[in-house]
Amino acid sequence: MSLGVRDLAATIRATKQRLKAQIADRRKVFAEVEEDMRREVEGIRDARAQGLPVIPSVDYAKLRSGGVPEEVRQEIRRRGAVVVRGVFSGAQATAWNSAIGEYLARNRYYEQLADPSLDKYFSKLESGRPQIFGIYWSKPQMEARQHPALAETRAFLNRLWRHEGEGALNFDPDRECTYADRIRRREPGDRTLGLSPHMDAGSVERWIDPAYRQVYRHVFAGDWRAYDPFDGAFRTATEEIPSPAVCSMFRTYQGWTALTAQGPGDGTLQLMPIARAIVYLLLRPLLDDVPEDVLCGAEPGRALSITPDWHPTLMPALSPIPQVEPGDTVWWHPDVVHAVEDVHDGRGFSNVIYIGAAPRCAKNTAYLKRQKEAFLKGESAPDFAPENYEVRFDGRATVDDMSELGRRQMGIERW
Repeated sequence: MSLGVRDLAATIRATKQRLKAQIADRRKVFAEVEEDMRREVEGIRDARAQGLPVIPSVDYAKLRSGGVPEEVRQEIRRRGAVVVRGVFSGAQATAWNSAIGEYLARNRYYEQLADPSLDKYFSKLESGRPQIFGIYWSKPQMEARQHPALAETRAFLNRLWRHEGEGALNFDPDRECTYADRIRRREPGDRTLGLSPHMDAGSVERWIDPAYRQVYRHVFAGDWRAYDPFDGAFRTATEEIPSPAVCSMFRTYQGWTALTAQGPGDGTLQLMPIARAIVYLLLRPLLDDVPEDVLCGAEPGRALSITPDWHPTLMPALSPIPQVEPGDTVWWHPDVVHAVEDVHDGRGFSNVIYIGAAPRCAKNTAYLKRQKEAFLKGESAPDFAPENYEVRFDGRATVDDMSELGRRQMGIERW
């Protein structure tokens, strides 16, 4: 589904006027939100200073046995992020890493890089376009996506959401739709891949799309404490302004699987682990110091930027993920701010396969139809720049490499 807007500036102005009229005292409401965010940020800074984790971790073995305590589940909901350790064995992840390297070398990937202007999604972020690899159909990627352990992990995480409500089943938490994404392979010493703080899954859409306004209905009514980041109502009905690399699936979590050991300083992920920080971001443009056609870092077809100028209260919360090992997975809510360290000061490669969670719903099954056709031809996944490197690649995955679960997740077979 796509969102068509003829005059974006006029739409933003009209939307902001409507939203402002819905909140009786915008300055008072924002002051409450800002104070709440200050407390959250201060708690994160204190925890970091004491060497305490600010992003919770769960062992896959406990997840599988049902042994994750309720207080840990609540912490995941509060932080909007979690590391699930040991989803895959270290040996398996290391083998996948080697196989991907061989796949790239055998097919001379580096000799056929396309025009980088194809991918403009990140072009206004501080550090420019990330150096990630536009491949989707290598056998390791396919094996990881369809692995039963990953299915169990995603079902657990999906069930932290309220998937039924408002008189409807919002999504099926136990049935996944594959969202084919890319890989990252970052060399030690690299200074070109960093990304400044941003949010995916919509920028201006979060204000102007009617379904997104329903997602944030409590916030835009001034009753921000009633907002639940894990309420799935209306999220599967949102629409996006078409653009390369803007996700048009509903993801409960963005995520990746570590293929190498990595942690703070290794040029890897940073998170602002406050699931409710979106409330601050949504209300900030409604204050009187913001021009009427400005949404504080939101532009169509790009990541939603979080900046010191517009969002100073949040910036100190940006925190590195903890050390992870090959086979660990990292997950974050689609409304969680994230970034990538500018410099890789570590000694080894910092490599991942991007795999999020996209549970079965009408929005996601519709995307599968387009993605299936791309897969069968070896073309780039539909949401991404049409680089199409793998059309002629030797050794890419085919239907014969897929399990029954994988074929169902890709929409090739029925559940």
